[in-house]
Amino acid sequence: MGQSLSVPELTRRRSTRSFSRSFTTRLASYPPKKSTAGMAPPSPHRTVEVEEEGDEEGRENRNRSDVNANPKGRDNTSEIPDECLALIFQSLVAADRKRCSLVCKRWLRVEGQSRHRLSLNAQSEILSLLPTLFSRFDSVTKLALRCDRRSISIGDDALLIISLRCRNLTRLKLRGCRELTDLGIAAFAQNCTSLRKLSCGSCVFGAKGLNAVLRHCSSLEEISIKRLRGINNANAHDISANGGSNGENGHGEGAEPIGPGLAGKSLKSICLKELYNGQLFGPLIIGSKNLRTLKLIRCLGEWDRVLELMASSNNGLVEIHLERIQVTDFGLAAISNCVNLEILHLVKTPECSNLGIVSVAERCKLLRKVHLDGWRTNRIGDEGLSPLGRNCPNLQELVLIGINSTKFSLDVIASNCRSLERLALCSSETIGDGEMACIASKCLALKKFCIKSCPISDNGLEAFALGCPNLVKIKVKKCREVTREVVDYLKKARESLIVNLDADEIEPVDASASEAGGAQDDGGEFPATEIEATPPQNPTRGNARSSFFRSKFSFSFGRNVAACAFRRWSSGTSNTNANQ
Repeated sequence: MGQSLSVPELTRRRSTRSFSRSFTTRLASYPPKKSTAGMAPPSPHRTVEVEEEGDEEGRENRNRSDVNANPKGRDNTSEIPDECLALIFQSLVAADRKRCSLVCKRWLRVEGQSRHRLSLNAQSEILSLLPTLFSRFDSVTKLALRCDRRSISIGDDALLIISLRCRNLTRLKLRGCRELTDLGIAAFAQNCTSLRKLSCGSCVFGAKGLNAVLRHCSSLEEISIKRLRGINNANAHDISANGGSNGENGHGEGAEPIGPGLAGKSLKSICLKELYNGQLFGPLIIGSKNLRTLKLIRCLGEWDRVLELMASSNNGLVEIHLERIQVTDFGLAAISNCVNLEILHLVKTPECSNLGIVSVAERCKLLRKVHLDGWRTNRIGDEGLSPLGRNCPNLQELVLIGINSTKFSLDVIASNCRSLERLALCSSETIGDGEMACIASKCLALKKFCIKSCPISDNGLEAFALGCPNLVKIKVKKCREVTREVVDYLKKARESLIVNLDADEIEPVDASASEAGGAQDDGGEFPATEIEATPPQNPTRGNARSSFFRSKFSFSFGRNVAACAFRRWSSGTSNTNANQ
């Protein structure tokens, strides 16, 4: 003990003590107590040998480290409050949350109680599991129930159990739940009066169920209905024309108008898609005094009268989407009364012309986003776009599809709309190199530019090498005269500029495929666009139900016959309804 130690010996002993402490600490906390069943305990011989190599000071240090180590697999997360643990779980993705719930009983309980969003495969077999399931997830406020067409969905009994277990539900999404009836929806509405958002698609309940929701859910703010089959469409046109009145010319026997109920005071968004009988929602649209967003997509019937009554009672709308519906310039003139309008999507409505666009542009001066798909009918052009540029200086996003605009209107838009950041031009026969030079020289705030199926060349795109100082991305598709050389030129001139050239997918530009495809691609560049990618003449074979709807909503396409097709379609509506 009294012998002096050399430097190498001291170094060896210090390293030995450091290794011993770290090894003993790891060994004390591993393996966990619950995982040692069926496993041989670690051999103590190596630990003894390590301890024999250390001196008395090393043993004292190891003893102190043993006290500080995790004794008997103790859970260090036990000191974290449940609230903090729940916040951690909420920041994880769904897969990681599932793994965390398998760690221990406490984590399973906290994860279940902190889950507010739940999506279920709503097949009939889950009926017996619902009480146990919602005993664990007792804080769910957002629920999605989906069932594929080849399975039998849950019925009214299951929805009743859900409504009793989730009385604080604020959002409900139903997809393909074909066994639900009006009785089940009505019972659900009576129990879940705090519902704020309802989305239904491919269901078969009808007007009575929806009216029960509108009557009991006084806080409802958003409602989205797609392909709802259970609504009687008798005399739907008469209902809309009379604003939902019950007079002698009102709704016929068996046709029940929808809304507005107590939800009429709180509703802010209505979205109707692919409905034969969307006119039955006329009273709901007209009676929703605080409505801010209205979307009508592929719904049969004439909508001018509904839009007129809506605008006369509520001029506070901010966003309107009209796609493949029968609306004329009279409907657009009614929309012009909504002076606070900021977003307008007018897609494939061939009876709308420059006159309607001018009426909207002159009164709705707060427009920020405008999407126009003229369907190549040549009814919207410079005469409608120029007033849009003069009267809407706040315009930030403009999408023009199938509209033959020229340098004249683009010059007005570029000169007055100094905040224009996103521009898309598709399927236009009049957009050439001159128009490209105009955009490059005057759209100083432009950040994203997309052009498709237009007769431009490399000379037109070269203008962007010096113009549009804030430009970030250019996307070029199906422009025959554009080559890879201009892409390399732009990248050398502006290294930060992203240029996408789709030269490998050039296809013949015809009256159907080019504009339909252009609409889809523009939707990817500008997410707000909702445009059908499939031409109306060629429904997809793989989806029978979608083909059925497309066949019902298709038109004879052409420059001069589109308006006539709409008139044939509207006159044939009564015959179609009678056959059903």
